[in-house]
Amino acid sequence: MTTISLGYLRNALHAGCASAVARVLDAHEVEVEFVDAERDELPGLLDEGAVDLLVSAWLPRDADLVQHGMRVLGTLYRPYYCWGSYETISSVTEFSDDRFETVFVAQSDATMMQDVLSQTPVLSGLSVSVCNDDALYDTVQKSRLAGRKFLVFLAQPHALFHDEAFQPINDPRFSQEMEAALLVREAVAACADQDMLDELSEMTLGNKVMSALEYAIQIDEMDPEEAAEAWQRGRLVAR
Repeated sequence: MTTISLGYLRNALHAGCASAVARVLDAHEVEVEFVDAERDELPGLLDEGAVDLLVSAWLPRDADLVQHGMRVLGTLYRPYYCWGSYETISSVTEFSDDRFETVFVAQSDATMMQDVLSQTPVLSGLSVSVCNDDALYDTVQKSRLAGRKFLVFLAQPHALFHDEAFQPINDPRFSQEMEAALLVREAVAACADQDMLDELSEMTLGNKVMSALEYAIQIDEMDPEEAAEAWQRGRLVAR
């Protein structure tokens, strides 16, 4: 097999992950064709055979994608949802009526956040600011510089976590980590080089590296391939 179509969600986090995986494929002399897509486009692309390798499905959340002729190949990192803050807070039990003014959330997570917010009475009076996914970082930083008191609802990894001052807040409702899995098309796995599949199945990036990759692409404006090369050469240092 000389060419593999590598699918990923159309955002900085997944673009960085796809480019890191592509470094492994390149080492096995496989040409990579990148296919970026929105989440609702993926089932159709998988059914059409337009994606050979998908980076990545968050299981069990995205378990439906496995049903489209795909096989779980390996786990790249372990995402989870959380509250995040620059305040020193270890648990949701420390939330109070007057500690925060606003909750920031990316558009893709807004519905989930509203459901969670309705179950957190102490936060029910907060204003909610929904941002474009790629604008969340800048919105949060501008509010921080303005001295506002806020929470962020988001998934870790994220570029915000590249700063150690920004910390997740423990909430037992989000205690279960997901698995960011590589999915390979069954027909491709049947004829692909086994050494390459083994290496991909053992590949681990981890949440810190993923946050650093997204930061490099979204904030430092690196090309995804450039960020992946920096990671591979040990120059992408998690703060």
